[in-house]
Amino acid sequence: MPSMKPACLLIISFTIWLIVPHLCLASVQAMFGTTPNIKHIVIGRCFTYTTLVQTGSRYDCEEIWKQFEKAVVQRSSCNVTEEHYFKMFNMMPQIWPCDRFLFWSKTRMLVHSYAAVFRHFWTLEDTLVGYLFNDLIWCGQEEDSDFDFNYCPAWSTCRTHPVYSLWKHASKNFAEMACGNITVLLNGSIVNAFNRKSMFGSVELDSLNPQRVNYVNIKVVTNPEGPHIESCSRGSVVELIQILCSRGFRWTCTDNDLTLVILQCIQDLNQPSCKMLANSLLQQKDLTTT
Repeated sequence: MPSMKPACLLIISFTIWLIVPHLCLASVQAMFGTTPNIKHIVIGRCFTYTTLVQTGSRYDCEEIWKQFEKAVVQRSSCNVTEEHYFKMFNMMPQIWPCDRFLFWSKTRMLVHSYAAVFRHFWTLEDTLVGYLFNDLIWCGQEEDSDFDFNYCPAWSTCRTHPVYSLWKHASKNFAEMACGNITVLLNGSIVNAFNRKSMFGSVELDSLNPQRVNYVNIKVVTNPEGPHIESCSRGSVVELIQILCSRGFRWTCTDNDLTLVILQCIQDLNQPSCKMLANSLLQQKDLTTT
């Protein structure tokens, strides 16, 4: 029997590093209006990205902010289209190597843990625009040349919400760049793991190019405590596979990938299924060492 993969051992060292930032980000979000200090956050993240994340990249952080501000302020919270962001996006072009694109739906925490362990993967949040605006809220107001820090409607309220429009355009760009083998991570513990109304289902999937993408590798993972609702052969995932086939994509599908299951179990080792997995891995290790 094979021994425990090195990737599994790396997971433990990443766990604490992964959990703390997510807890901090949750407290930053504005509850009712634009995120406080949004200008300083965006410009600061931009300098961090160009200095530490993509060393040597050259972007005008101050000008990116100005174009973002122009797109949003003095417009109502339901009157900002993708076109309003075009100048900002034109200032931040990026090209990613093939075989590194990682898409997700309803698996946010897990997918970023996965990307942290396997550093060759990139999610939308790893692009410059994703890095700048992740977890932030913003909207403007027609009668004032500033952001509305008191109240912003939910971004699902309208199709021309400033937050929705930015992420829609960013998602479209990310999917259009995708090439080689790409990976999609879905949550098998919910109904409609693949949802046609989600950003992946409504924007990214339609923007993928079968001439550029070799394989769409679907990974369906359920929560350790369940429920086990959908899989590669059951539920909405079957619909996704049918859509891929109709568009000429080649695909693979895996249920409960071992590394993903281990990543989940690290957060709650007391789950019965996690205890069983730990015992099984220990038995495998014992067999290989005897």
